[in-house]
Amino acid sequence: MSGLETGLKIRTAGAVKWNVIDKVSQQLLYAVTGIVLARLLDQEDFGLIGAVLVFQAFASLFVDSGFSYALIQRKSPTRLDYSTVLWFNLGVATSIYAILFFSAPLIADCFQGDRRIIPISRVMFLGFILNATAIVQTNRLMKKMDVRMVAVSNAVGLFAGAVVGIWLAVAGYGAWAIVWQTLALNFTKSLVLWLTSGWLPLMRFSWRSLKSFFAVGSGMMVSSFLNVLFQNIYSFFIGNRAGLAPLGYYTQADKWSKMGISSLSQVLTSSFLPALSAVQDDPGRFARVTSKMNRFTSYLLFPAMGFLAVMATPVFHCLFGEKWDASIVLFQLLLARGIFTVLTSLYNNYVIALARTRLVVAMEVLRDGAALLLLFAALPFISMERGGDVVYGIKLLLAGQILASAISWGVMVVKTAPVSGRSVGSFLADSLPYLCETLLIMAVLWGESLLISDCWKLLVCQGVTCIALYVGINALLNSVIQREVFAFLRGKKLE
Repeated sequence: MSGLETGLKIRTAGAVKWNVIDKVSQQLLYAVTGIVLARLLDQEDFGLIGAVLVFQAFASLFVDSGFSYALIQRKSPTRLDYSTVLWFNLGVATSIYAILFFSAPLIADCFQGDRRIIPISRVMFLGFILNATAIVQTNRLMKKMDVRMVAVSNAVGLFAGAVVGIWLAVAGYGAWAIVWQTLALNFTKSLVLWLTSGWLPLMRFSWRSLKSFFAVGSGMMVSSFLNVLFQNIYSFFIGNRAGLAPLGYYTQADKWSKMGISSLSQVLTSSFLPALSAVQDDPGRFARVTSKMNRFTSYLLFPAMGFLAVMATPVFHCLFGEKWDASIVLFQLLLARGIFTVLTSLYNNYVIALARTRLVVAMEVLRDGAALLLLFAALPFISMERGGDVVYGIKLLLAGQILASAISWGVMVVKTAPVSGRSVGSFLADSLPYLCETLLIMAVLWGESLLISDCWKLLVCQGVTCIALYVGINALLNSVIQREVFAFLRGKKLE
């Protein structure tokens, strides 16, 4: 192995390490806060926030406009490039906030005219202006594969948000506790990045620089728009058709499922995309890197989603009691869909690194076209209840979305493998062993759930079983990926 390839591997491993630390610390703080708030607030409180988040997600997307991907994809962005994107982000953020501020009554009309949404949305939308100040600072560190301060800023921000949110929830502020928790998080994260980065923007804006990002940025903007649309359109229709309480159940299931799904996708994008971009001109190395990334992702993804799905009932009962039982099956369905989401995100990295964004857009259109078709098919049934099951119609909706995701994943494999210089069979072979192991262990965990009724005993027993069996089986199979993961965790350099 050449010195260049070894250095790239070490830097990638370092980026993965700090991204994992970042995501684990984020999820721990996020989980503690979420558990406390879920016990203190009711379903409609979460439904109110879920309604606002639908529109905030789109506003945040337009603020970035896909230029984050373009900055990372470019080999050597200049200070002027970074400065231009920063001023663009802030200008767009301010403009969109003004539009949404005056549109708040119309937003409330979309959710059965609940006027509580108006003041909540006007305050919460300030969050994407705060986020706009942090995008470039974060991308600069990600580009250098130096994500330590990103992890620190996220942790400090989450801690500040947790303190504010829990204090307001205990004081009886309801949904406003989540609003101010979010703003405190965003403000603190951005403040830490600006105080520690040592980078200041130029007081200049270059249209030439901005236009140079459009080839990658505009393609990713379209792709991201479609992705955000189909992540949030469900909340819109659930709130619009079924009401805020069912939306609250869905929001809880979606939030907890995304803790794992989004973390894996973000780790893969922020850690792998710079490494892929560095070898984009060497087809042989690019193919080897994609093989390693496929196996690394599968080693983490399948057990994380599969084991959590089986353990969903004891997890919810131990953390929340029986208050959110209607969310459990939605949580399991979202985890199943999340497997395809993470894999598609991984394959998108391969295509983006080669600047083939048209393919990303085409695949996104295919996935979202299938999702849209099945969404409209389920639309008349979203508010349906059966036998006291208030989320029966939502379950039908999510089942259709899993089918749409599976179809688009299959097409993505067929299209991405040749672009990466590999065969479809080799792509699938990378993941198959870890899928089979996971399914086998899931059957064992399910058997334990039939024998143990106490939620805490069951949770501990299933947790020990899944870790012991998964690590043990991979050790017996002499898994190279597992050896490298363990060696890296012990502080050894990857060979």
